[in-house]
Amino acid sequence: MSYMTSAQQAKCHAIIHTASAAAGAVGGGLAQIPASDSIVITPIQLAMVLSLGKVFDLELSDSAGMASLASASGAAVGRGISQVLVGWIPGIGNIINAGTAASLTEAIGWLLANDFAKACCSR
Repeated sequence: MSYMTSAQQAKCHAIIHTASAAAGAVGGGLAQIPASDSIVITPIQLAMVLSLGKVFDLELSDSAGMASLASASGAAVGRGISQVLVGWIPGIGNIINAGTAASLTEAIGWLLANDFAKACCSR
């Protein structure tokens, strides 16, 4: 059963893919500086979470958005491990770090969009 309308799904698609592309660009560009990309990627993901909440008429404060992001970010450990293992290698490290940042942002976005849709429909 889908909880999203096609209009909501289209809006989520645009929000999530934009955030994923931005996170990937940052992750790829800052791969050789350990943990530096997290400082930029976290606000990108927070903006994504807050924007997704608006799609479903959920008023999220910054702290609620951060809590949602934190609960969905368990996979970020894997991103940290990949950055330590190969992120420092020019070229390949940039590609792997960009792909990891983008794919994790994408996964977090859809996970939260589906959760928000269910919460919206259960009201």
